[in-house]
Amino acid sequence: MAELLLLHGSDDVYVALRDLSAGESVQAAGELPLVTVTAVPRGHKLARRAMASGALVHKYGQVIGAVKGDVRAGEHVHTHNLAMPPRDARVADDTHAGVAPTASRSRTFAGIRRADGRVGTRNYIGVLTTVNCSATVAAQIARAVDLVDLPEGVDGVVALTHGSGCGLEAAGPDWETLRRTLVGYATHPNIGGLVVVGLGCEVLSLEQVISDLGVTDVPTLSYTIQDVGGTKAAVRKGVELVTELAGRIGARRTECALGELVLGLKCGGSDAWSGLTANPVLGYASDVIVAAGGTAILAEMPEIYGAEHLLAARASSPEVAEELLSRISWWETYATSRGATLDANPSAGNKAGGITTIVEKSLGAVAKAGTAPLSAVVDYGARVPSSGLVVMDTPGYDPVSVTGMVSGGATLVCFTTGRGSVFGSKPTPTLKLATTSDLARRMAGDIDLDCGPVLDGRSIADLGEELLDLIVATASGRPTASEELGVGNEEIIPWRTGAVM
Repeated sequence: MAELLLLHGSDDVYVALRDLSAGESVQAAGELPLVTVTAVPRGHKLARRAMASGALVHKYGQVIGAVKGDVRAGEHVHTHNLAMPPRDARVADDTHAGVAPTASRSRTFAGIRRADGRVGTRNYIGVLTTVNCSATVAAQIARAVDLVDLPEGVDGVVALTHGSGCGLEAAGPDWETLRRTLVGYATHPNIGGLVVVGLGCEVLSLEQVISDLGVTDVPTLSYTIQDVGGTKAAVRKGVELVTELAGRIGARRTECALGELVLGLKCGGSDAWSGLTANPVLGYASDVIVAAGGTAILAEMPEIYGAEHLLAARASSPEVAEELLSRISWWETYATSRGATLDANPSAGNKAGGITTIVEKSLGAVAKAGTAPLSAVVDYGARVPSSGLVVMDTPGYDPVSVTGMVSGGATLVCFTTGRGSVFGSKPTPTLKLATTSDLARRMAGDIDLDCGPVLDGRSIADLGEELLDLIVATASGRPTASEELGVGNEEIIPWRTGAVM
């Protein structure tokens, strides 16, 4: 059995399939044996050949870094001897052009068709706050109502809270982002009824939020804490209004086409296996949904950084490619202006799992987006087009990123993880995919699909089809692991980039 994995014929590194000790004779399939000169943990890289100081290192057939000092064949290649590559080392050729994906067997799901034509996968009552000052009231309303039996067809009550609404100027990017995000949640197809709770003196007033919502078919009720007499009275009032809505919004599920899904693509707690197992499996499912006429959202711009040239080569037009590259340039400037670099993105857990540079991480991360042409690039939290692969400009941080995708209309999120994650989201369900079978066993209560069998020879397509069946079941109402655990009430965090006053 091979102990090493070679991902591309031009690669300078192998991936260790098990923990290796110094002095072992090991080999990859079809390759000559190699003697390790240092210990190499499972999932980490070791040099396929000797490399002189400054040499570019390839993995996935792409440059992931440059070696610091001479490296011997069989030596561990990681943070101690691999640095970021020069900017001009990123190259895409004709083989990276977008490939129009094909649909697999026909699938439908039992969705909830809304008056505007969009289709939901859940039917929640949202308790939306204008300001953080009303967050506790909203959370207590949701907890109180969730303790009672809701009518059939109502999936629950979610407090749509956030940490802002005051302390910011009523103009500019942060102001617009917050308003856009709150409207995205309030009008989401997974929200069947809405109660808006304000304090009464905030910068983002109740009147402003109601005006932003405009004419909506979602039953909407509102009040301020100051007007009803304080916290206890506000909680009582909210429970009354939510109970009233619960009796009005029961929804029946109807057969809907797979192409009516909006799929959010996310990875977190990544490891070296992410780009080899769970992310390609998710990429396969994403391609099938796009081929069926649906939408897939690739977010996390700092985890596209280093692989943006590959996505630009897949763009449906020069304008889409230029928009993507301009967003990457913004992120470079944004990080530098705050004394940081985008290579600071990989976490300690990512590095322990075998990822070294942000370029290496991003090359594995974009596998979530399959091979489909890139059709659009949109602002954080903006409603996404009704079909195609879309990039949304979000940070990599899990809750902020998913908040943007949900606001944009994601009706289901798939979240791949190599180190382990306990993430969940409401009102949009999140499926978690493990990169290895070991992780799936260790965190069985949090994982929905084990993608580890890819390492044992099961095909990406085979597991991708299994994931599609799970996506259909979830979209039809089957609870995810995180929903069973009650996770998702604390993970709504709109992105803020500006001053807090």
